[in-house]
Formats: sequence, structure tokens, C-alpha cells
Amino acid sequence: MARKQISTALRVGTALIALAAAAPALAQTDEQQAQQANEAANQDSITGAEVSEGPGEIVVTARRRAESLVDVPIAVTAYSGEALEAQGALDITDIADTTPNVTLEATRGTNSTLSAFIRGVGQQDPVAGFEQGVGIYLDDVFLNRPQGAVLDIYDVERIEILRGPQGTLYGRNTIGGAVKYVTRRIEDRPMVRLRANFGTYEQADGIVTSSTPVGAGILRLGGSLARLSRGGFGDNLTTGEENYNRDIWAGRLSAEVNNESNIFFRLSADYTKDESNARGGHRLIPSFASRAPVLNDVFDTRGGLRDPEQEVESYGIQLFGEVELSDFFTLRSITALREDYSASPIDFDALPAVDLDVPAIYDNRQLSQELQILFESDQLNGLIGGYFLDARARTAFDVRLFTTIPGFAAFTDANVETETFAVFGDFTYDLAEQFSVSLGGRYTSDQRQASILRQNHLGGGSRLFGGAGRRLGTPSTDFNGKRTFKEFTPRASVSFKPAPNQNIYASYSKGFKGGGFDPRGVGVNAPDLNRNGIREQNEVAAFIGFEPETVDSYEIGYKGSLFERRLNVAVAAFRADYTDVQIPGSSGCVVGGVATFCGVTTNAGEARFQGAEVEASGRLLTDFAMAGDVLTLAGTLGYIDAEYREFIANVPVPGRPGQGMPVDVAEFRKVQNTPEWTASGTLGYETPVGPGRLNFNTTLSYRSRTTQFEIPNPFLDQPGYALLDASIVYRSEDDRWSIGVHGKNLTDKEYRTSGYTFLAANPVTGELIRNAAGNFVPSLGREGTLTAFYGNPRQVFVSLGLNF
Repeated sequence: MARKQISTALRVGTALIALAAAAPALAQTDEQQAQQANEAANQDSITGAEVSEGPGEIVVTARRRAESLVDVPIAVTAYSGEALEAQGALDITDIADTTPNVTLEATRGTNSTLSAFIRGVGQQDPVAGFEQGVGIYLDDVFLNRPQGAVLDIYDVERIEILRGPQGTLYGRNTIGGAVKYVTRRIEDRPMVRLRANFGTYEQADGIVTSSTPVGAGILRLGGSLARLSRGGFGDNLTTGEENYNRDIWAGRLSAEVNNESNIFFRLSADYTKDESNARGGHRLIPSFASRAPVLNDVFDTRGGLRDPEQEVESYGIQLFGEVELSDFFTLRSITALREDYSASPIDFDALPAVDLDVPAIYDNRQLSQELQILFESDQLNGLIGGYFLDARARTAFDVRLFTTIPGFAAFTDANVETETFAVFGDFTYDLAEQFSVSLGGRYTSDQRQASILRQNHLGGGSRLFGGAGRRLGTPSTDFNGKRTFKEFTPRASVSFKPAPNQNIYASYSKGFKGGGFDPRGVGVNAPDLNRNGIREQNEVAAFIGFEPETVDSYEIGYKGSLFERRLNVAVAAFRADYTDVQIPGSSGCVVGGVATFCGVTTNAGEARFQGAEVEASGRLLTDFAMAGDVLTLAGTLGYIDAEYREFIANVPVPGRPGQGMPVDVAEFRKVQNTPEWTASGTLGYETPVGPGRLNFNTTLSYRSRTTQFEIPNPFLDQPGYALLDASIVYRSEDDRWSIGVHGKNLTDKEYRTSGYTFLAANPVTGELIRNAAGNFVPSLGREGTLTAFYGNPRQVFVSLGLNF
């Protein structure tokens, strides 16, 4: 069936190519307009350090068509590839420090799995069955799973961050927003670009990009190869491996048909291989049984789990086609097939003993096809489209508890299939020269089918992970189920332009994140609703299943490019009302009299997020120290008041094992990974020096207190902190070569980004429980798991660039 779907999707793309060959040459495609306009502007964002010196404007494709950033009634921050290179950005997480109300982090034990939050909405649990709250797009292709989504920055044209629900144009699971990674198009001349970084912790990166036109130049071929490596920030004292190292190979090949007028097609393929060591956590408390003390260096670990060998591999192929059929109509097709595979040894307890160890495999595949018809006229602009996604995600893992029961492991094998169909449209009508109204909507049918097996084993665990596979009793979960979720997500906005480069707007949008089944849920713990002594499939489905979450979002804002674009300003205020908020979690539990690991996912109830964002950049002085120099200042400020209005937890009833009662614990819960305040300031200075220009910029960013989970934890939660970065880059006047020095986290600030906790806590207040001796009580294992992962320490590196 998958081959048939792939064949059908590719035939659609091929048909579009045939249509392109017959189409008349009329106008440039949207991406060509965006690329050329941004090159003219030489500007990275409405808040970036580089500020346009000419009349150029920033062009983005946030509404799936090329528009001036000022004209878009959405909170958008856009970064050009040139600005990211000048600031020494290494991967997509680096841009979070200068984007208000945004968190982008590598998830716990890997370099490549992304945890993304925008305006309080996100997902940090990577297992199959849970959907993201922030959509990640690689050249307009939605990445259905977070594995492999920490995209390294190379060969990038720009990155756009869209804040607030984007369900109308981008679909389900963009309930918090979207991140768009747009790669460069091939130039119409032969080109070779070399870039290298050398720095502390044995950093050594090399990137080679080359392209050339063929024949008359309509056909163009290109590719990039990246080798990204770095030694560890610490060591694993048990295995001897480096901890927090980086060992990545990545590449991209593309063939383009581009007549620089009305036809653009690109067939591209990308591949990433991450052979970095598994990242081990740092214990925050001494171990209970073995009495191992807390290590002095937060980047050191003692975790002894080495199987499976850490490996992350992701790859994809995409056919993108865009043809302008007339002055009014453009036809666009996006066909993509993507796969990724991750093997990861997750040592929760970070100790040599097998107290709470989880060898895991994530195996994902997706096929998507999108068709769009864009319409453009003097007063009416918009598009209609259809989208199809066929995705399969497998998560398999053992939960090894050898110190509790020798050789015991709870094996889970979850396969989740997703089939999504959607139709959508979005149009903007200019009522007058200064007034416009936009209306859009998307209808989505989202089918989720899950097959979940959970089986206890002795003899070292399941055979998949090298154990003897001796089954202990009957499966605690043996589930096959299917559900379909349907939702209509509208969007509406009005805009008033008091001047050509200013926009005042108000918008409403609805977002939707699909429901599903918790792959870690335990079927035998499901209530016997009909009291027949059998846990039937519908009873298990009701127990481990969860509903979609929805949001109604309201936003007002102002964007302006003032004083001949010397000052750019964007201000937004927003409110989002959530219902059926999904809260994935995990905890220790008892299954068949055995203490083990259980997934606990609930639709907690209601939440309200409201706040404001300010972004501004401007040229303070020009020609003040010498002819041709410029002093710039950029700043961002984000505030969010995020709170649960209702959070229903199932609290155990004393004396009734396995039974609970619903209790509203909202006053004791916090929204995870959502600091109340985010801020940044970037001071830049550029001046001509000899046969080139010298650019200096420094950025100070701040994030207030952040809770890692809904239940506050005084050990894991990170108090407010600031990071200081700086770069100085010299670039030749003809842009043939450059050299730079970049510093990240120059004050060497130590800060936590994520962690694990398996300690007993009060089910209502979340307060950690102590025994009679005053010690914490483990909820799983014997040693007490409370481990943390940390952001990168101070790094300094030199960058070299050559262009031919």
C-alpha cells in the first residue's frame, strides 16, 4: 500500500512538471520573490542585528505566499542565513534566545530530538502517539516526529518563526505556532562555498556547498556536505565515553528547473547521520542504596547503559513544483517521503547499576502530498489547497529494574499509524487602499490507529534489546484500536494601514492538536466498566486514549517600518483559551503486584495563556566615527501569563488500590517550559576596514524562572538566568572570503534545560515526600532518580568562509 501511495504522489508531481513545460513565462514564483527581496534588503528580521541600509523590505511566506513581513497579520520573526552565519548560529535552537516567548531545545539524552514550545504550547515527550504542539517545516514539508528535528544551520536561506495557532494554512499540531526552515535555491552561475569552524572542546566543523547551471542554465544541480564535530563537555565516568559530544555527517543534493520567470521545480534529497554518544544526565541527589555522591561537574555522568548503541539517522526526498499559469493563478505541489531511525540508551538513574534503565528505539516514516492553487489580483489574494499525510511511528523500549527484581524489564512495543486528510483556503480582500480583511479555514480528518503490546520479562529483558525474553505472566497491554478526529479550524483578521509601511491588525484563529492513545498506558489497570471481569478493547481504549486539544486565540498587533526603514517595530498582544489540554506524563505504578513504569496522559481541562511581545530594531547612528559605519540596536521582550484554569488529576483513594477520584489541582500546577519573561538585546557595529567591512555584535538574552514539568520541582526547575554572546566578523568587499570569532555563553552560565524525576510526591500539591529519616522516597527503582541536563557551557570558535 505504501508503494502505491508513493507512486501516486510522485505521479501527481510528474503531472505538474508536464504542465509546467507547457505554461507561458509570466512572473516570478513566490520563493524567488522572497529570496531576491531579502537579498536586496540585507536584513534578517524585524528585530535582527543587521538593519537595511536601503529601501528593501523583508519578504516572508508565513501565509504560504510571498508578502512583506509588515503586511502579514501574524506575529513572525524571520532570520536570514547571512545573519545566522554572522552570529555564529550552529543549529535551530540558537534562535530561541532572541525570539520572544519561544523555547527550542534538544531533548534530554540526544542532540537531534527537538523540544519546541511557543507561547506556552509544546511537547517534550518524543514517543509515538503524542503529537507536537509546534510544527517544524523543512522546505514546506511538515516533520511529523521530533526525532531528527534539531536542524543544523547550513545552506539555509532563512528561518521563520510563526507564533500563535497556524492551523488554517499549516494544519494540525501547529496549535502553538510553526518553525519554517527554508534552504537556499541554486544560483544561475557556478558556485563553491566553503565554511569551517574551529573552537574550544575540539570543535571542528566543515561545510562545502557547490552548484552549477547545466546548458542554458534552466537546469541546475547542487549539493552540500557538512561534517560537524565537537568533543564532550564532560565524561561518562563509567563507560569512559565523552558526554555531550557531537559527531554528525549531513548532506543535501538537489536538481532544479528554474527559468527565472514562471517555472520552478526542485527534486531534493537530504541525509543526516548523528553518531554522537548518548547524553547522560547529572544526578542532583546522592543515590539511596549505593550512596554515590553528587558529581562536581554537571556535564559528567555515571550511567552504565550502553545498549543499544546510540544512533540517529534521518533522510528524505522531496519534489517541489511551482508554476505560474497566468497573471492570476499559480499551481504548487509538494511531495515528500521522510524516514528517521533512532536508537538510544536512556539511563534515567545515571548510575552504573541497572536501577532504572531504558534502551529505546524510535522508527518513523511519513509520506505527504500537498496541492495548492494560489490566486493573485489587485484586490483579492489567497489560496486553496489539499493535504494528505500517511505516517507510521514505532516506539519500542525496555524499562529495566534489575536492582528491584533481578533481570526484570517491562517491554513496550507501540506502533501508531496516522492518516490525515485536509482541505483549506485563505483569502485576503482589500476593501480599500488602507483596509483589508482575511478569512480562512481548514477541515481536517485525522485517523489514529494504534497497536500496543506491553509484556513483562525476566532474564534481562526482551529479545529486541538482547535479553533472554522470558515472559512473566500475560501481557499487561495487548491493544489494537482506531479513532478518527475531525475538526474545522477557522481564521479571520482585519488590517488597517495608516501609512504604506505600517499595519495595525486584529485576528482570531482556532488551533487543533490530534488525540490518540498513550503507548505507555497499562491496559490491565483500566476500569472494568461492564464488570464482566475482562478488560475489553473499548475499555482499554477509553483508559489509555486521550482527546484532541483545541485553542481559541485572539491577537492584536502593530508593525511598522519607520523613518525610511531606519526603525522596525512589531508589537503584539494575545490571549489563548485552551480546552482539553493534553498532559503526557509517566510515573511509577503497580501492575500485577510488580512496581513498574506507567504512562499517565490526561486531558487536564482548561488553560489560559495571555501576554505581549515587542520586537524592535534600528540604526542609531551612521557615519559617526568614520564614513560608512553604522551602529544598530535590536531588542525583544516577551511576557506571558500562563495558567491552568482547571487541571483534573486522578488522585488515589486510600485503602482502595487502583482506584482514584478526580480532583482539580490547578492551583498546584505550572505550564512547563514557559518562562514568564523572555528578553534580548543586540548591539551591532559595522564599519569599512581596508578592502572589506568589520561587523561586531553582542547579544544579551534573559529567561525568567522555568518549570520543567507541570508539577514544580525545586531541584529541576531553572531560576531566571542571562546568556551573553558576541561575534566579530570581517568580510571582504566582494564577499569572496570572511573570518570571524564567535563566543557563546561567555559568562559560562550553568543552567538546566530538562531532566527526569521518579520520586514519590503528594498527588495533589506535588510536594516531594520524605520518609521518617527525612530522605526522599523513590517511586521507581531503589536509588531515587532525579537527574538533569544542562545547556552548553562557554564556547569560543573561529569561522572561516570562502566563496568562489
